[in-house]
Amino acid sequence: MAGLQTETLSLEGWDHFYSGKVRDLYVPAGVSFADSDRVLVVASDRISAYDFVLTSEIPDKGKVLTQLSLWWFNQLSEFANHVISTDVPEAVAGRAMVCEKLEMYPIECIARGYLTGSGLAEYKVSSTVCALPLPAGLVDGSRLQPALFTPSAKAEVGEHDENISFEQTVERVGLDVSEALREKTVALYERAEKIARERGIILADTKVEFGLDPATGDITLGDEVLTPDSSRFWDAQSYEPGQAQDSFDKQFVRDWLSSAESGWDKNSGQQPPALPADIIEKTRARYIEAYERLTGQKFSA
Repeated sequence: MAGLQTETLSLEGWDHFYSGKVRDLYVPAGVSFADSDRVLVVASDRISAYDFVLTSEIPDKGKVLTQLSLWWFNQLSEFANHVISTDVPEAVAGRAMVCEKLEMYPIECIARGYLTGSGLAEYKVSSTVCALPLPAGLVDGSRLQPALFTPSAKAEVGEHDENISFEQTVERVGLDVSEALREKTVALYERAEKIARERGIILADTKVEFGLDPATGDITLGDEVLTPDSSRFWDAQSYEPGQAQDSFDKQFVRDWLSSAESGWDKNSGQQPPALPADIIEKTRARYIEAYERLTGQKFSA
């Protein structure tokens, strides 16, 4: 099952405009990005980790991301989103959406409901997460109530996103927008956490992005939402604070890359190695299991 190199595709009626770590953007043929009011967002099978786009791809990953995002957009209908249509060229059917072009805020909006990852690393040093003080005695997997809003500044492809404080967010987008982003991010997380928990999955944290809809003036949910690429999903049945959790996301890839088996040092600045075939297949299986457990639907490639 070969991965889809979407940035090389020629799509009738659309011109390729931009490639990110995972997604490729197209605008209507013959229309500049500046003049377009819509974009075709195509999710590839590329996978990134530690701010590198890996040379290996995960088959069907783009379809899982798109179809799961669409499912979540429907579940979270109280939050305005950018999706217009799924009427897309056949070559990218199932992995693409026609979306409104938003004026995206330069902020990664992160909600953390559990202590893990980079938040845990900071907590061990300073008892804080993104400069927010936390009580003593927390461990890997401790629940955080209420959930924390821990924004980061978007980075270019290949650069590191930078964790920033709420005050630094205000410097970038203003107080009113910063407060709205915080409120919407935490509310979205809390709603999604309940939905996931009902399906036996813990939503540990998630990253969402918002933009301004120039047509309505509304702060609108864009990009993807609540996928294994943008969220940490844990198995609720095996969850136990104080240890690494059984996950349904790309933490599986991160764990292999940081293992002795990979032979790679994430601080070396070198491109990570190709993933072994069994890691690729197991990662694909975990993405699909996340989709099926959350939606209750059989994944169809």
